[in-house]
Amino acid sequence: MRTAVYNSAIPAAILISVNRALRSTSLRLASLLFLALLAIPARAVDWSVPEQELARKIVTVTGPGVIALTVENRSSLGTRENGIIQNGLRLALGNLGIRFAKSEQAAATVTISLSENSTSYVWVAQIHQSASEAAIVIVSAPRPESSVPARDSVPLTLHKSLLYSQNEPILDVAILEENASPTHIAVLDPEEVSIYRLQGGKWQPEESMRISHSRPWPRDLRGKLVLDRDHLLQVYLPGVICSSTGASLLALNCRESDDPWLLVPVSFNMPNVFPTANSISTPSVPLMKAFFAPTRDFFTGVVTPPVGKFSNLPKFYSAAAIPREKYVLWLVAATDGQIHMIDGVSDQAVRLGWGSDLTSVRTQCGAGWQVLATTSADNRDSIRAYEFPDRDPVAVSAPIDFAGPITTLWTEAKGDAAIVVAKNQETGNYEAYRLELACGQ
Repeated sequence: MRTAVYNSAIPAAILISVNRALRSTSLRLASLLFLALLAIPARAVDWSVPEQELARKIVTVTGPGVIALTVENRSSLGTRENGIIQNGLRLALGNLGIRFAKSEQAAATVTISLSENSTSYVWVAQIHQSASEAAIVIVSAPRPESSVPARDSVPLTLHKSLLYSQNEPILDVAILEENASPTHIAVLDPEEVSIYRLQGGKWQPEESMRISHSRPWPRDLRGKLVLDRDHLLQVYLPGVICSSTGASLLALNCRESDDPWLLVPVSFNMPNVFPTANSISTPSVPLMKAFFAPTRDFFTGVVTPPVGKFSNLPKFYSAAAIPREKYVLWLVAATDGQIHMIDGVSDQAVRLGWGSDLTSVRTQCGAGWQVLATTSADNRDSIRAYEFPDRDPVAVSAPIDFAGPITTLWTEAKGDAAIVVAKNQETGNYEAYRLELACGQ
């Protein structure tokens, strides 16, 4: 997979072995077999071209000198290929006058991320010199069709259980008390938050809190209920944020605000309570917030904290987080109809045939993290679970159907289940479900 320059010592040694092998038939056959095995990698991708191109771009910024180099593999390339590329990059940089040292002894720090999209490998170098702003240089290399890695899916089962149903729109439902089955829920509709208690197998109303707002709601209204670390309730609506004033939820203070909405449950920022045999040590998920367009039904793309170098994402309807060993991969269902995969260095846009609603859950099944995504057919929606061994989704459950379009999909506060709201086309009611994953079929 290397050029003759990189492996110059190896062909020379092989030629000597072949000349000596002519003295013996058995040795000759062994040498020919050895040569054939060595030739197999030579027919694969030649990384020298993108290595040298990226090295030239880096040195154009830094000039010859001493740098601290880090290479991170965020693609589906295996360990062997990653090692070959790292060695090739160091050789190409060294040929252009670059020497390597620790960051405290270097004039510049360079971080190279090996990423990919559906057609190409994309290598991105971030260059920091003193206190100046970082420079970014990028090269791409064709991704051969045979490079798609083999993966084993994990058979999981999605289960849905009806929580609550009503004729008025349901924007979200929060489970307030965790037992073997929920006993208290909060239901958000366009005008109030209602608290229900389970008695005799039926939900009985306990209290309701009006939502004060001076401006009319947009046509496609969305809302979100969030339980914070103190189990207080926060309500996000377009241009309005409300907070409960005590643990009893007896009052709700609302104010006009364009503050960003919290996208992930607080539990994602806590230690993993569901370690699995297949899960790796992953960073906690930042409590990312996104600004909602108050007169529309999507997020503007401005997020805090930024995703790496991206503080502005494409406009999107929903987002899901997938922690990796050294970073968090964010998936956003953008208004352009594509799923954008953003790792902090690159933004890869793909068309997966998904709907506008997706979220992620942290479970004790499979890889430990799954993405739940919607699809539509015949005016009915379904949800399926996926895992991402690399950048290609692998379905790990059969789809589960709903009796109409899905209007809400959020991760539940504990992080291991989701809340789904769908409008039943037969009854006209809005139905809120709890969606959980079970390990095995």
